[in-house]
Amino acid sequence: MHTRPPFDATAARRLRESLGMTPGHVAYGMWAAFGLRISAERVTAWEHQEDAPTEDELAALAGALWCAPAELMGEPRTVREYRLARGTALTDVAMRVGMPAAQYREVERSGRWTGDERQAVALADALGMSLRARTELTGRRDRLVALLRSAAGSRWQGYVRPLRKLLPELSGERAEEVLELLNDEFHRRSFSSLSWIDTGSQTAQGSADAGRIFLDGIEEHFWAALDTGQRT
Repeated sequence: MHTRPPFDATAARRLRESLGMTPGHVAYGMWAAFGLRISAERVTAWEHQEDAPTEDELAALAGALWCAPAELMGEPRTVREYRLARGTALTDVAMRVGMPAAQYREVERSGRWTGDERQAVALADALGMSLRARTELTGRRDRLVALLRSAAGSRWQGYVRPLRKLLPELSGERAEEVLELLNDEFHRRSFSSLSWIDTGSQTAQGSADAGRIFLDGIEEHFWAALDTGQRT
């Protein structure tokens, strides 16, 4: 069984009030347009976080409030929530991805991605997912982090092709640029203060720690570099 989708009660109340509607008006709109019989008291309970709408109720509520479901959900956290935020039927997404509906339904239920890279790109396009969200929700985050850590600590040129295979949206030029930035920054933090006379000094240890700290946060540095094009 799916949990209920995330619900922003404050946004729902604000949208209703901006339209000059009462909870009764909202309840009537959900019945008239979607055939869902919801009481005004139930709408009020949602707004007071005493209850939360189901998937079908959320779609109907968004319709009654003249907004997209995403405006009532906050930030999506799963593939299913991305789909609900777009107000798209499961079968429609499966068709666009090129995946049997039963297989895609299992992806949403289990949270495990079972499609190929082409289908992952199609999913991101269908659901308006960012590259970072697609990487995380299709189970590629750990592979990306391992690749970035290796590229930062060794010859980054050998990791351009694996990075582009993992994230085909990146151009070769962009992949090279970001990997070089990460590699340069790791070595700058690790060795800029090292003393060739006394490598056991506190200064040397601090530099080594700075390099490890950089590697621990390399995923954030990578996405920041993609977003800004600047040295992290």
